[in-house]
Amino acid sequence: LRDNRIELVRASWHELSISVSDVSLSDEGQYTCSLFTMPVKTSKAFLTVLGVPEKPQITGFTSPVMEGDRMQLTCKTSGSKPAADIRWFKNDKEVKDVKYLKEEDANRKTFTVSSTLDFLADRSDDGAVVSCRVDHESLNSTPQIAMQVLEIHYTPLVKIISSTSWPEEGQSIILTCESKGKPVPEPVLWTKDGGELPDPERMVVNGRVLSISFLNKTDNGTYRCEAKNPIGRNSTEYVLIVHDVFNTLLPTTVIPSLTTATVTTTVALTASTTTSATGTSIR
Repeated sequence: LRDNRIELVRASWHELSISVSDVSLSDEGQYTCSLFTMPVKTSKAFLTVLGVPEKPQITGFTSPVMEGDRMQLTCKTSGSKPAADIRWFKNDKEVKDVKYLKEEDANRKTFTVSSTLDFLADRSDDGAVVSCRVDHESLNSTPQIAMQVLEIHYTPLVKIISSTSWPEEGQSIILTCESKGKPVPEPVLWTKDGGELPDPERMVVNGRVLSISFLNKTDNGTYRCEAKNPIGRNSTEYVLIVHDVFNTLLPTTVIPSLTTATVTTTVALTASTTTSATGTSIR
């Protein structure tokens, strides 16, 4: 062996040790130790050099992505020997349905492996962390990981929350319009029965909140909240029915089913006399 990277560590009649620094793939092969006796005795060993995979990279992501668009993320690493294993995770949960490709490098000793994650963008994926994990025996159980944070744009999701489930005359009601979207929706628009709010003095809009004071029957109707952002718009409705106050004060008796009741009825009978040719009868 004639190489500056190979040093003699120990030499005696019983042992001959060498060390190889800065190991490369070319160091792989069969090594022979010979004892020059008569006859010569030899011992052989085959050295396998592992190719350490390069740090993986994720490609194919453009920000932002619109909800419903198809996303194809590819993770690639080169230089592994044997071929490395690639696994995908979304928020620490493994994704199984992926494509795997293995190709030989130019040196015909190592491999380039890639894996593609294909899915439709959903609003639930906004802010999710997608990671590509490369496992290989040369990494000593410490995988190499590449990460990508997803940014998904989507139309607003709208919901109306009422401050009371039984609005009555004379009371007040507060309707809150919750809207969530990305980008953040603009201020919401409140309407009643398809037109503007009819009584601005009692119907006050403050941001996403509609407050109606001193309710009366003329306030009955359908209230709509609409939110929009650069992606699109969405709306939801709330039907307001104002109840009479005294309806809630009447006593109510609930009679359970399968109940036996005794009813007493008093009937007044009137006696009348009818005279005929044959005789008299009393009914």
